Amino acid sequence: MAPTPLAPLSLYRERENLGIWEHRGKVAVAGLGCSPTARRWDETPETSVGANTIIAVNKALEDAGISPGAIDGLVVVPHCTGEPWAPRPIPEDFAQAYIPTDDPNDGISSMSADWLVKNMPELSNVTFAMHAPTCMSKAIVVAAQIVGDGEANTVLVVRALNNLSGRYSQWGANALDTAPGRAQWTSPWGWSAAGATYGYLLNKYCRKYGSSHDRMAPFIVNQRRNGLMNPDGFFYQHRPEAITVEDYLAARWLAKPMNLYDADMPIQVSFAYVFTTADRAKDMRQPPVYILNHASNVPKVRSNIQTLDEVEASTDAIARKVFDGSGITANDIDVFNPYDGFTLFTQYYLEGFQWHGVRRGEAHDFWAGDITVEGPHPFSSSGGNTGSGRTRVWLHNDCIQQIRGQAGNRQVNNKAEIAVSGAYTPTDSCWTTWSKYPD
Repeated sequence: MAPTPLAPLSLYRERENLGIWEHRGKVAVAGLGCSPTARRWDETPETSVGANTIIAVNKALEDAGISPGAIDGLVVVPHCTGEPWAPRPIPEDFAQAYIPTDDPNDGISSMSADWLVKNMPELSNVTFAMHAPTCMSKAIVVAAQIVGDGEANTVLVVRALNNLSGRYSQWGANALDTAPGRAQWTSPWGWSAAGATYGYLLNKYCRKYGSSHDRMAPFIVNQRRNGLMNPDGFFYQHRPEAITVEDYLAARWLAKPMNLYDADMPIQVSFAYVFTTADRAKDMRQPPVYILNHASNVPKVRSNIQTLDEVEASTDAIARKVFDGSGITANDIDVFNPYDGFTLFTQYYLEGFQWHGVRRGEAHDFWAGDITVEGPHPFSSSGGNTGSGRTRVWLHNDCIQQIRGQAGNRQVNNKAEIAVSGAYTPTDSCWTTWSKYPD
């Protein structure tokens, strides 16, 4: 295979007023697979990023009821989020278990299409490969577009995450004794992504709308509840303990007014989807889940710190793009799974999409009602990252499972025919509209 290119911006529907997506209902997801979860890598080949990814791919193929030879395309997220392994020496047993690429981190703290093809020779018919940056949400929209455009017929979409040391972001500049460059004016005072951008925004939101951090408690409690009904999730598998309102209110601050439960916990896990044409999906094992649209936001802020006004404008814009390209309205969305890596993101999405009639400043009132999967407003039925571990993937899985009727105890009592999911930050996110029917 030639060097795998990075997906160009032209594949993302990031402008407004594009109209109905030209491939609406002609692309479907036919399989999904998930590896076991872990808090950290125990440094054996059998639990590495590479091993997890092979497990997830095989499960997705089995779910779809197809052989590896049916796959002719790959869309892979190369960045696994956690710290890089190299320049540490590659463990000898890992080096013996897998075929290396030119990148010593491949299969340990990164994942490339090249590594996957080398180590799964049964993927012998792959003729198209592309890397999508950052997260599964971007890989999904890239895969949907290339299948719709006819670049490939049946595509594996792959996302792996590593958490080698069990701690997040404790390397590179963060491991230094001093703050380099412009960070010297911000980081020592807590002016960082979490502290400045997100804690600051939550504070501004509460002041603007007369609310408080404490009113987020029902949402956070329900996220863990939903996560504990997700057999693939970390907390279900390893820490099956509910969160109470009292737990949330007593948690230590990360960046006031954000506390420990307002941020997700990094884990080690891999995921894979099978995307294909609607016609081919009809002959596969699972009922097809059709893609009605994909839409993206690209950062458009005046500085490196986004304002509350910019966040609200961005979430209004992405909602318009989703509705415009899908041909739906807020009233048509049965299942709504916005990203919750920092829990405050969800209130901006909820209000931007006006799901169940929620408008600006009303999210905390909404959470005080019945948002359980059994109730009339089953918000974020996936449990999200805070309910199942940091992946940015559970929200998409849940949309597919809800439409298939395979969400188990999380299955919403309402109908589940159209679902919307998206991640990650309000000013930089990709969204997908899923449907039980192609039109």
